[in-house]
Amino acid sequence: MIDDPDGVEWSRLFHAMGPAGDTPQRLAALLSDDTRAFVDGYSHLWSTLRREGRAWPVTAPAALIVVGLLDDPRLGPDDPSLRDAMLVYLYAVGVAADLGDRYAEIRALVERRAPELRSWTDDFLAADADGRVRLWQDGTDLGELVLDQAALACFDLAPTLLRRTLPHLASERARRRTCAAAAVGSLARHPSASTRLPFLLDRLTSVAGTAESAYDLATTLVAIGHLGGDTRPWLTHPHAGVRGCAALAHVLSGDDTADRVLLDFARSPRDFGAAFGDMVPPLQFQFPPYQDLFASGPRRVGVAGGTVPGAVARQPRP
Repeated sequence: MIDDPDGVEWSRLFHAMGPAGDTPQRLAALLSDDTRAFVDGYSHLWSTLRREGRAWPVTAPAALIVVGLLDDPRLGPDDPSLRDAMLVYLYAVGVAADLGDRYAEIRALVERRAPELRSWTDDFLAADADGRVRLWQDGTDLGELVLDQAALACFDLAPTLLRRTLPHLASERARRRTCAAAAVGSLARHPSASTRLPFLLDRLTSVAGTAESAYDLATTLVAIGHLGGDTRPWLTHPHAGVRGCAALAHVLSGDDTADRVLLDFARSPRDFGAAFGDMVPPLQFQFPPYQDLFASGPRRVGVAGGTVPGAVARQPRP
């Protein structure tokens, strides 16, 4: 497992735009006073993740840089929201790392086909844009396995990212605590965190108790639900968006009140987003599996006693 960005062979990695050899330098610009370089670095950071929530080979090493930026005083001394953005990135890495029970199967396959993966990557890095497209379509499925390997690297890194994210749950800034809660909610789905779930859920519940807005509270409740926590106390909250996020928790499957909340939103999914007014819905809804939550087309998901029509789906079981 990688544990130091300086030990990474960046020239062997790629992202959405191609080879990633310049990624460390471009992310270093996030600490720069050069506005143009900063904007380029910030844009580049998000190119290291696939839009559908999957990892590129460069994602895990980039996450190591990002988690280091969290405590670097040179990061946005006049803009505290930049650290919030780094935590959102770590949340997204946690989503990419959430392999469920597939991690052992992926690891075995990656190890068995390691020479083929190296050869495919060599060809990909040496190819022009058209050649890269052909490699994705070469019928060998090696490109998909390279992405599975990238997700496995994020999976292996998740415990380190979780450990270094936890202190931010105690931030003096409410929004920082909220973004840290979201990151913890995805990173702690790693199997190694299972014995610590009661402690982590207690910490997240404390964050929910100090939330300063419906957005902060709803975001934290989604994180609690991600880890199998009980969000039942918030099902009767006066804010509709908070009730909706509380009802998504898998542990509430079969709860009459939670199912009724989801059914109300399923009849008109856009009402859920409208509940937050001028503010965007909780940050988790920018990423899988929630990014289509407000789609107008119906979709059916199972609940106790029947199905709920609409675009509201419960969270995956932890």
